[in-house]
Amino acid sequence: MSRGWMAHSAARRDVGPLLRDWRQRRKLSQMALALDVGVSPRHLSFVETGRSRPSAELLLSMSEHLAVPLRQRNELLLAAGYAPRYSETRLDAPDLHAVRSALQRLLDAHEPYPGLALDRCGNVVLANAAAQRLTTLLPPALLQPRLNIYRASLHPEGFAAATRNFADWGRHLVHELAWLAESTGDAELAALAEEVMAYPNVAALMAARPQAPSDAGGLVLTCEMQLGAQRLTLFTARAAIGAPRDVTLAELTLELFYPADGASEAALRAAATRA
Repeated sequence: MSRGWMAHSAARRDVGPLLRDWRQRRKLSQMALALDVGVSPRHLSFVETGRSRPSAELLLSMSEHLAVPLRQRNELLLAAGYAPRYSETRLDAPDLHAVRSALQRLLDAHEPYPGLALDRCGNVVLANAAAQRLTTLLPPALLQPRLNIYRASLHPEGFAAATRNFADWGRHLVHELAWLAESTGDAELAALAEEVMAYPNVAALMAARPQAPSDAGGLVLTCEMQLGAQRLTLFTARAAIGAPRDVTLAELTLELFYPADGASEAALRAAATRA
């Protein structure tokens, strides 16, 4: 696997190199981006080399065309000497009460199936009761300082130990995390990706030759866990806040788990009844 995701732009503060990094990350030529944002390739070249200071409006236009996340758009504005345009509000702040309540209602309505709200790094910020029941199976060390879905799923003492198809599911999660780190240029995601790659089970997995998918593998990749005598087979669906203008909201993702067979559905319903 390419280690390109380990190189990120956080250490560079000049706006020109940062913009060039984003353009190259999106595999666009100067000509293509210049045409998209309505400037000459010569002017774009001057911006990238630091010979010309871009306006805030040009920065925002380029950020839009390059699909730069809101957090990194603020960083570009700061690097160019402008004030950030996007707020970053704590999820527990009064201004986000309506959104937080709506998300919790969605998760609670998903019972008896597990549901989570995750931040940009996969840290759990909200969960329903079904998800909380599963997290009680984790060692305390993986719950501190915050439960992270990638650590919990990939750490050898976490759910990885109970995942029957870890060769497929673990590889999927590692590639997903690597892609997120690469596509966003986020330093914290890059550090997390480096951390999980150092887990012995993950290192061995990624060093092994990938297995060809089975013809009977189904239409979606599932996570198959053996929890004591009970086997759970789950697939996931994801949702995001529509048209966010706040960094916190832009980075939130809902991850909803569904049973992939009747036995798994019965087990989840039985667990909810016992609880």
